[in-house]
Amino acid sequence: MSFRPPLAWWSGGGTLARVGDLARSLGGTRVLLVSDPGLVATGFPARAEELLASASIACRLFEDFCENPTTDHVAAGVAVAADFRPDMIVALGGGSSLDCAKGINFVHSFGGSMHDYHGRQRAGRDRGPMLPSVAIPTTAGTGSETQSFALISDAATGAKMACGDPRAAFRVAILDVELTLTQPDRVTALTGVDAVSHALESYVSTASTPASRLCARESWRLLAANLPRVLADGQDVDARAAVQLAAAWAGIAIENAMLGGAHAMANPLTQCHHVPHGQAVGLALPHVVRWNAATCEADYTDLCRELPSADAAGAEQLASWLTELLRQAGLATSLAELDLGAADAASLATIAATQWTGSFNPRPLSVSNFESLYEEAR
Repeated sequence: MSFRPPLAWWSGGGTLARVGDLARSLGGTRVLLVSDPGLVATGFPARAEELLASASIACRLFEDFCENPTTDHVAAGVAVAADFRPDMIVALGGGSSLDCAKGINFVHSFGGSMHDYHGRQRAGRDRGPMLPSVAIPTTAGTGSETQSFALISDAATGAKMACGDPRAAFRVAILDVELTLTQPDRVTALTGVDAVSHALESYVSTASTPASRLCARESWRLLAANLPRVLADGQDVDARAAVQLAAAWAGIAIENAMLGGAHAMANPLTQCHHVPHGQAVGLALPHVVRWNAATCEADYTDLCRELPSADAAGAEQLASWLTELLRQAGLATSLAELDLGAADAASLATIAATQWTGSFNPRPLSVSNFESLYEEAR
């Protein structure tokens, strides 16, 4: 059994102010700041640049990417890095910013293209260190700040590539809840549901360990109590801080245990029909929970203890709660609600069966099993 220890993190309102000192402590003198255009409008990247400048650190902003960063976006960031020659990367934003920063770090540090780093990198590929990096998430869901994987889409096909290497992990994460208060309600919903999927799938993954399950269980405890509060009142700072922390714990669980069938089902919906990841995985999750009941009933019964009403417990209770959470979040609970009622389940299932994440599902899933789950989701 192995366990990748978590990075250092600072949490609490106003902790963005530490970025200059933290960058300096890691030896940073020239920082590539990676932040998407939507964040630029909030003023957060400008504030980070000011704080870095006050620590006598030169900074260059890269913002030429969007949601679901692609291999082309990474290549554009690598070109900026080649010109600026940073000795550190700071990623500020949602999962897209954090993943794009990791992708840039891979290619800038080791060369080649993003395609060369698909999958978990093997020890035999040792090429030295990558640039030290700091994560400043502005959403609460992806957990990218506490894991070494970058999720990058192939610009030509849209296929998502999970690219992982322990050296790509951020050295420090700054969890400043104040940066999450400007999120649109839909982003809050999509990222929050994503965090739930991470906690639940990593908890029952075939690769889970006692240590990873502790992280997943703590994430789930925080989410079950606080995500509904955030969805009801987006300005509930205490609940938002708890969800942000939960996302970080789930990221550590993913790093050590991976995910499962819901993520395998979600990726084809994003690739083929451009369904946002949080919506796709949230829609799939109740169906995968029911499928896993034969293997995970005791685990799901345990998790149900954290739900407000636990008159019943087990896979069915958990799946019903997840469906109600989607409704509270204003997200679709069926493919028909996404105008995908006529989607080709067989084609989606063929792609789902190739997804690496699905190989960690506690109850094995074949192409025909995936097809049945898509049919149930109609």
